[in-house]
Amino acid sequence: MAGHIQDRWFKTEKDADGKSVRVKTDRHGTGLRYRARYVGPDGTEKSKSFPDGQKRIAERWLTKVEADMNSGDYVDPRRGKVTFQQYAEKWLKALTNDPNTIESMNSQLGLHAYPYIGTRPLGSFKPEHIREWVAALEEKGVPGSYGRAIYANVRAALSAAVDDGYLSRHPCSARSVKPPALDIKRVEPWSAERVFAVQAAMPERYRAMVDLGAGCGMRQGEILGVAVDAVDFDSDTLHVVQQLKLSRSKPVFALPKGGKTRDVPLPGPVATRSGPT
Repeated sequence: MAGHIQDRWFKTEKDADGKSVRVKTDRHGTGLRYRARYVGPDGTEKSKSFPDGQKRIAERWLTKVEADMNSGDYVDPRRGKVTFQQYAEKWLKALTNDPNTIESMNSQLGLHAYPYIGTRPLGSFKPEHIREWVAALEEKGVPGSYGRAIYANVRAALSAAVDDGYLSRHPCSARSVKPPALDIKRVEPWSAERVFAVQAAMPERYRAMVDLGAGCGMRQGEILGVAVDAVDFDSDTLHVVQQLKLSRSKPVFALPKGGKTRDVPLPGPVATRSGPT
């Protein structure tokens, strides 16, 4: 057994004959009688107190602590008391992601995670708590794709908490835990008539944006970030290497979404519209 059990109602002393005898302490009959004590992996002493009549329970608790330390499942009780919100906020501050991404994650967690699981101590997380939270998201009407993004952020925070020793097992890893269901919806491309109608309603200087979006499948930020040298008329290729986005309300050039650059075919009609006149 790791550590030992201290009986705080009795102590051992030597009598006049030098024999060891048990005598009552000043706190006999008051407070929690047994204190289970052990030294944690960090070298500091930990303890937990139990009332009179629960010495066997205290011993079983110490046995479990020893088994957890041997199996690698041990969690410092103080870390286990840290709430999900306390840890997630600390975790977000240490991330080196794009500031916009972190701001979005902060917003998602603040709106859809903290109100449900924010005050729960990390050491108490079970798969059922994640299942109940996901069900609450779906009941609230959060779209599936957005719900999955929120779920991914919660899962990432809990993964970091496992790595950092705040909980022993990841509650999202259980088979019974599923991310929010995706919405089943059919993508319907705009008709040519609609595309041309939108283009005709735009100022002349912006009409090429419609060609790039409809003809090359580019996102809005990528269209706004197209440079002249990204259009290769010789090979009929468009190099998507940057986007224009807002970072803390300021427009900046950045890599495309996910940091993924790519080359896309440049259709003849788009090249004609985009090329030199």
